[in-house]
Amino acid sequence: MTNVVKSVLGKRFVLLLLLLSMAAGTVGIVVSKNLANAAEPVELPTFNIPPVSAESEASEKPNVLVIATGGTIAGAARNGDKTNFQNYAAGTYTMADMVAQLPVHKTADVSTFQFGNKGSGSYSIKDLYDLSLAVDTALADYDSVVVTTGTDTMEEIAYFLDLTVRSEKPVVVTGAMRPWDVIGTDAPANLYQAIKVASSNKTKWFGTVLMLNDVIYAAREVTKTNAHRLDTFDAPMFGALGYVDDPAVRIYRAPARAIKAGTEEWATPFNLKTISKDSLPIVEIAYSYQEAGGGAIRGFVEDGAKGIVTAGTGAGGISSKMSQARSAAIQKGVVFVTTTRTGSGTMYDSGTGSTIGGDNLNAAHARMLLLLSLAFTGDLPTIHSWFQSFGTGDVEISVDENTVLKTSIEEEEVVEEPVVEVPASAEPTVEPSAEPTAEPESTEPVESTPVVEEPVGVH
Repeated sequence: MTNVVKSVLGKRFVLLLLLLSMAAGTVGIVVSKNLANAAEPVELPTFNIPPVSAESEASEKPNVLVIATGGTIAGAARNGDKTNFQNYAAGTYTMADMVAQLPVHKTADVSTFQFGNKGSGSYSIKDLYDLSLAVDTALADYDSVVVTTGTDTMEEIAYFLDLTVRSEKPVVVTGAMRPWDVIGTDAPANLYQAIKVASSNKTKWFGTVLMLNDVIYAAREVTKTNAHRLDTFDAPMFGALGYVDDPAVRIYRAPARAIKAGTEEWATPFNLKTISKDSLPIVEIAYSYQEAGGGAIRGFVEDGAKGIVTAGTGAGGISSKMSQARSAAIQKGVVFVTTTRTGSGTMYDSGTGSTIGGDNLNAAHARMLLLLSLAFTGDLPTIHSWFQSFGTGDVEISVDENTVLKTSIEEEEVVEEPVVEVPASAEPTVEPSAEPTAEPESTEPVESTPVVEEPVGVH
């Protein structure tokens, strides 16, 4: 009996060792596969960026490259009707032709690169991956870049570039609300002024900025507020960074990111050269309203969404049905970000859990930040930290004895006037009396003049 028990135990022990060996082998294969994938170089796109010409190299003007993607700014009126501002074909004219129609620029040597020629909403996230790399490729040689796009999703394209472009050089996004060839078009002026902003170098270290209608905005803060008006772009809660006039570019405030200029903390963690465009995940937006259902969230999850931004009512609230759908989605590993549909207001982040506070980012901006975060990590605490740092516009300034604060205005040289020695007077010095004479005190009462208050008139 004892031998039988020993035999059975021995077989079980051998079987256990065999199972452990197979499991270890499987883990080894998975680890090796992951390491192999990590070691594989990312295949990056190439771009036929025009080289800086010899004439431009010799010029004192900055070299600005305009990267064109199409949009209304390159639109042509349909049926030759130059009075119709809404009926046109976006992305018709090439940027080379458009720049050729402008006056010779006073502040820049301008070159062009045609990235694409269609409406902004027609570009995929993978296209934006390529666009960002094209901008960085251009900035290796050029002093600054202007990107022209359609205005429909301009704020999203600008914020994607703001989060991903590695160069500190100026990147200015612009477009137009009216096509290039209609009467009263804003397209040529916006293009000319955007080049002026880029060539001024005043937005270096700002990240990407947006300029339309002579107003400069931070990409993180700006949003489109009207379907047709020329002054459609605004930055709720913040306002403009500056303005463009003739001949000046004036900057009156800087985004929080500029404080970190020249440090390692300035760059975001989203270096696209380290990932494949195929690793960019699906991230969607769910809008809350009275008795909103949870079907949108369930549908997004079924379609493979890894993250969902909710545009909630008031301070980010969502309906009970949406909340139930969100809880179920979190169990499947979906990450959520809370924003408000009101257009402004801060959603604070607790720092834990699968629902992240979107600060004062609108839903479209928060989606871009969540999408990039999930492309680079699956670690929730890290994503929380990125939303609390790169996702906010919070300013912290630390000044110590080693800090030197400077303005862009050079201090005027102080010229010391020569000291003129005055010769000693030849007149005799009168010595004071040993006993000073005191004036007699008056015994008369001092009359005080009353103060009369005149009535305040209403003008």
